[in-house]
Amino acid sequence: MRTRKSALVAAMCAGLAATLVACGGEGDKDPDAGTNGVGKLPAAKIEGKARTAAGSARAVRLSGNLVTKGRTYTLNMRLKDGGGTGQVSTKGSTFELLRVGKDLYLKADEGFWSSQHGKSAEAGQGASGDAAHKLDDKYVKVPSGDPSYRRLTGFTDKKVMLEGLLGLHGEITSGDRGEVSGVRTIRVLGGKGGEGGSLDVSLEGRPYPLRLQRAGRAGVIRLADWNKDFTLTAPDKDHVLDYGRQIPEGP
Repeated sequence: MRTRKSALVAAMCAGLAATLVACGGEGDKDPDAGTNGVGKLPAAKIEGKARTAAGSARAVRLSGNLVTKGRTYTLNMRLKDGGGTGQVSTKGSTFELLRVGKDLYLKADEGFWSSQHGKSAEAGQGASGDAAHKLDDKYVKVPSGDPSYRRLTGFTDKKVMLEGLLGLHGEITSGDRGEVSGVRTIRVLGGKGGEGGSLDVSLEGRPYPLRLQRAGRAGVIRLADWNKDFTLTAPDKDHVLDYGRQIPEGP
């Protein structure tokens, strides 16, 4: 009896396997099933769709490391049309930025301001110990005419950051499929072996870029919270101090 049952189970399994093969079963599963379909496109078109999706988004969060002009920045910024807010670290210093419209505010601790005083004392800039204490954890409004304004405001400008980050260099080719934070992605590569950077593009929903490896090992940036709006509010006047002189060059 057991032999007859075993033979029956084997026959059923064989029939099921044959049915799966005939229907293009598990062995031939379509990798694009349930996706947005961009994985079927040529690599250059995938990159183009990712850039278009990013450009049309109202908001995004950028986090990771960015290397530019020999300096490494660690970013955690939320950006939207009209401003941005978040934290930037470089060379052991950390500061917060907040931009509401054209108004840019900088907040840092006493150690940051003291270190800036040490770097710029010879130029007559920076904060003395007493001034650094007063500036501790207070917002400083950066004058629009200050040399630091343009450099710092770039960190809070969604369009500037995305246009500067998303470009790949060299011939664009398709890479492997994977996941970023649980979202299925396809990677596009710039240059030979990805030497021109790489971009992981979402295969779910809109084809937003989710992870960027910059060319020349110039940092890795994650992009998240696409189109998730947030509120930007200028700090209370009681929490804003007038630096009184030019912002140090340190940031």
